[in-house]
Parts: sequence; C-alpha cells; structure tokens
Amino acid sequence: MNKRNFDLLGSFSILYIEDEADLLKHTTAVLEDFVKKIYPVQTVEEALKIVKTEKVDVIISDIHLHYSNGLDFLKMLKHDLQIEIPSILTTAFTDTEYLLDAIKLRVNDYIIKPVNIKELLNTLHDVLLPKIQAKEIERSYNIIKMISAVTDSKQVEIIRFIIKNLDAENTFNYSYSELMERVDVSKPTVIKLFKQLSDQGILTKLQNKKYLFNEAKLPLPENT
Repeated sequence: MNKRNFDLLGSFSILYIEDEADLLKHTTAVLEDFVKKIYPVQTVEEALKIVKTEKVDVIISDIHLHYSNGLDFLKMLKHDLQIEIPSILTTAFTDTEYLLDAIKLRVNDYIIKPVNIKELLNTLHDVLLPKIQAKEIERSYNIIKMISAVTDSKQVEIIRFIIKNLDAENTFNYSYSELMERVDVSKPTVIKLFKQLSDQGILTKLQNKKYLFNEAKLPLPENT
C-alpha cells in the first residue's frame, strides 16, 4: 500500500474510550497532534454524552472497561440509538467470541494491546479513507459549480484557492492582500469576484478576513 498521508486526519474528530488512565493520557497526547479534536474518556457514560453533543467521526474503544464493555457500547449506539460511527476496538485479548461479535457489529478494525501508535494511525487513516475521498469529491464538485459561474481564468484560480482553504466550519479566513500573495491576481479581480460571489450569496462576509461559504447557493453546472 502507498505511504499514508496522516495530514489528512487533521479534519476529523475522535472519541477515545480507555479506562487505563496512563494509556489514555499517553495515546491522547500523541493523537491530538494529528487529528482535529480528540475526546478522551474512561467510561461509556462519558462517551455517550460526547456522542450526543459533539460531532464524532470515529470511535476508538477498549473492549474491557471497568463495569462495562466497549462492544456493548457500540451495540447500544447501533441498535438502540441508530447511530452509525466507524469504530476501532483495542483489546489485550484474542477471544474468538469478542471478535465474532465485532464482525457482527461491522466494527471497522481492531488492534491488539499494547497499542502501537504507528499501527493506530495507519488504521485511523484506512477507516477514515472513505470520508476523506468523499470530501475530495465534494470539494471538486463545488469547484466545478463555482467555476460555472465565471469565465475569467484568474477568477478560476481564486475559486480553487477558496475551496481548498475552507476550514471545518466552511469559512474562508484570508484578507484580499493575503489572497493576492498566494494567488497571482490583481486587487480589482479579487474585488470583482468577491462582489459577484457575495451578490449570489455564495460568500458572506462575517468580519474582517472571514467569509462564510454557502454551498446551497452554488449554481448547478449544466448537463447534470
């Protein structure tokens, strides 16, 4: 397999359930350098609160927890709450019964403890790859839809830069001058395009150097 790009993990949030305090602290300290947000908890009660209140892209859970079981937690999410979140199990055991339960739950992968960080990062990348690819497809489609509204080649370069630099909240955080430093365009070209996108409701200025991107306002490309 090609070398994985761990930078791609930076837009995802992880729920990590581990009742061993030292292991939880150590692994969290490593993962937080790679992912957007990590929610480290020691109990399924804490984990349930996170799932209900925060956006979680993948769950990493130990099977054996104090007074509870990671598999039972995933069963509750899937069957009782109808919540589908990709999941990775960690376990110090190779009990066939647990692995069969994990297969039935369609758990994405499992890792034998002690956890190897490189293996965990590789597994996270592979589990999240479909979401990564879906984001890339969506981004490309948004570029096509925005380009359909303009014809100027310099404006196309600006549009590509805008789409590629949206943050997780779909905001673009660059001033005109900062954008011009990164894209070889004139200020009148930038002003003209931003006015056009603003008039169409595609970009809304929230404050200085901050614009909200509204995908719903994008024009549909022809022949779709």
